[in-house]
Parts: sequence; structure tokens; C-alpha cells
Amino acid sequence: MSLRINSEAPNFTAETTQGTIDFHEWIGDGWAILFSHPKDFTPVCTTELGYMAGLDSEFAKRNTKVIGLSVDPVSSHGKWADDIEETQGHKVNYPMIGDPELKVAKLYDMLPEDAGDTSEGRTAATNATVRTVFIVGPDKKIKLMLAYPMSTGRNFNEVLRALDSMQLTAKHQVATPVNWQNGDDVIIVPSVSDEAAREKYPNGWKTVKPYIRVVPQPK
Repeated sequence: MSLRINSEAPNFTAETTQGTIDFHEWIGDGWAILFSHPKDFTPVCTTELGYMAGLDSEFAKRNTKVIGLSVDPVSSHGKWADDIEETQGHKVNYPMIGDPELKVAKLYDMLPEDAGDTSEGRTAATNATVRTVFIVGPDKKIKLMLAYPMSTGRNFNEVLRALDSMQLTAKHQVATPVNWQNGDDVIIVPSVSDEAAREKYPNGWKTVKPYIRVVPQPK
């Protein structure tokens, strides 16, 4: 199944380091980040999981849950988590999905259907495409997908930035311009008429072009 922005995030039941979850039930009424890894005990991914663990409080502020996935059994994840804490200085408090039958990786179109049905004997290289970040909204729709090669560590500060932008859009009907950072000016989305914008922004806005209406970031 090919996934796109605004596709429903496929639901699944899986074993994790924190027990069995139903993905949609686990998300609840907040936001979620699912980020995947080709294999346990890989160097770049070790740094990534540790960094994400260090952002716990930032995601909590944003009503966002984090869950990892690796194409290995849960029993292996627990041992890897010890290495992550030792080398990165942060304890992994979010669940990590075990996907030894490759079901979730296939469901999210990260491995082809003919990839087999076991992680046994597979290497990080054969799982290289299991390396995507998905942000899922409270409506269980995919809001963002980022795919990286194994050799490039992901920038999770950028994931936070994108999450802030999407949450602003959901709440205030604004978009964020290139290189926007939290607190910068934003753009009123074209679907909001001038009349509606006047009600929302009584102090007005800066019109760069009729389709580019700039206002301070809403509180």
C-alpha cells in the first residue's frame, strides 16, 4: 500500500517494550511520532534513539507520543536500550516495537511484500528502507513522512520544528514560511478569506501579495 500525506496511518497490533499495543488506541486524542530503524545495535540509530529520549519533555509539551520500531524482536530491543542509555546518556522511556515478522514495515510500505516474513538472517543493509519518520495527527492521518539513508543521522530538531508548524496550522489556520522558527511571523492560509482573517486578526496583517498575508505567530 502506498502511503501519502493525509493517508490514514495504518492501524496495527504489535508487541513493544511496554507491552502489546493497538496503534490507534495508543495514540489516543493526541499526536504521535513513529520512527523506524533497520536493525538493533546499529551506530547511527543508537544516537537517534538516545536523542529522542532526551526530548521527552519537549514532546510532552506538544501532547505528542513517541514510538520506535526496529525489525528485530522486543527481547533484542531491551538489550539495545541499555547500550543507548550507556552511550547517549538518556534512558529510553518510549515504547519500541518489535517487528520480527516484518508486518509493520510492510504495512507502512518500508519493505516490499516479497521481503519474506522474518527478520532472521536479515542485515541492516537488506532493511535499509526501514528508516522513516511518520508524524500522525489526532485524526490518525499521516501529516509528515521523512525517509533517510542509514548513513545520515536524522535531525529531530527539524521534526520538532515541523510538528510545531503543523500544530499551528491545525489550531490557527496559518502556514509557516521557509526556515521558520517558533516565534517567527506566519502566513494566513489562502483558504481563509480576508473577511474571516479580519475577525481573527483585528490588528491586520502585512500584504506582500494578495496570496501572501503575514501576521505575528498566534499565541
